[in-house]
Amino acid sequence: MKLNITKLALCIGLCFVFAFAGSTFTPVPGSEWYYSILKKPSWNPPDWLFPPAWTLLFLLMGTALYLVVEEWSTKANVKGALIVFGVQLLLNLSWSAAFFGLHSPSKALGVIVLLWLAIVLTIVKFKAVSPTAAYLLIPYILWVSFASFLNFTIWQLNGGLL
Repeated sequence: MKLNITKLALCIGLCFVFAFAGSTFTPVPGSEWYYSILKKPSWNPPDWLFPPAWTLLFLLMGTALYLVVEEWSTKANVKGALIVFGVQLLLNLSWSAAFFGLHSPSKALGVIVLLWLAIVLTIVKFKAVSPTAAYLLIPYILWVSFASFLNFTIWQLNGGLL
């Protein structure tokens, strides 16, 4: 397969549009709710870790998307894979809106469970089209698995009510 730089850039760009949209909900240093009110576990990752981690994950997502899109004309199951991928992108954005925008770890917990399931389904659908694309999403599911446990722990520490 010949590399189509334009298509690759568009796929990565699409993912980074969602990354940027989600980042608009993240707290700025000193935000009262996140930094003063919300109880977090001692093992909560430091703030500096999130931008590079998510940058890498969205880059991998965009590359995986490209590999699947490249199979559009040769495989019939691409459309279904792309729909599921789109759903997980929307759920990813919804998590940021629920957790940071609505200040609701409980709503975010519900969203992240759906997100986790959507990522697993995306991996399954992508593997049928391009195994490499599916493997590129493994770090994403691992990170979201960790984030799910972190979200659950924050929900518990805050009385399960937020």
